[in-house]
Amino acid sequence: MPWYRIEEQDVQLPDGRVVEGYPRMDLRDYSIVVALTAGGDLLVERLYKHGVGREVFDLVAGLIEDGEAPMDAARRELREEAGFDSSNWTTLGSFVINSNYGCGRMHAFLAKQCQRVAEPSSHDLEETEIILMPLDEALDGLRAGRFELLSAAAALALAHANLTA
Repeated sequence: MPWYRIEEQDVQLPDGRVVEGYPRMDLRDYSIVVALTAGGDLLVERLYKHGVGREVFDLVAGLIEDGEAPMDAARRELREEAGFDSSNWTTLGSFVINSNYGCGRMHAFLAKQCQRVAEPSSHDLEETEIILMPLDEALDGLRAGRFELLSAAAALALAHANLTA
């Protein structure tokens, strides 16, 4: 499947009205990981994102390959992007990115007790700096808007809710 597909559809609403040429965007599903070390630090990526036009804080994430399970993609991305692995995983949920236009699903995971097992080898276009940030500092950053990418902000908030439940 390509990275995305955009099309227009004629949509019949439940009340019978028809909307002609309604846009739909299909993006591939992806997994995102809130990765915590044994010491309680969060793996944060600082990297340039062209859609925002600057460097941002993000979490480990990546597209799910055809036939790959979301959890398997999360494990693969954690190893590729950060060189870390974990045997302690929690599913945080699967969410539609934009309910009006389609846009795929975000599958969020919490990985605890993460340990470095290799050098990162992501082959992404972006140069990525891996930062080990104390979780409390990351949560303060979330509240202050420093995690401005919705997927990272949502996953971090979901993980915090899971950890404090």
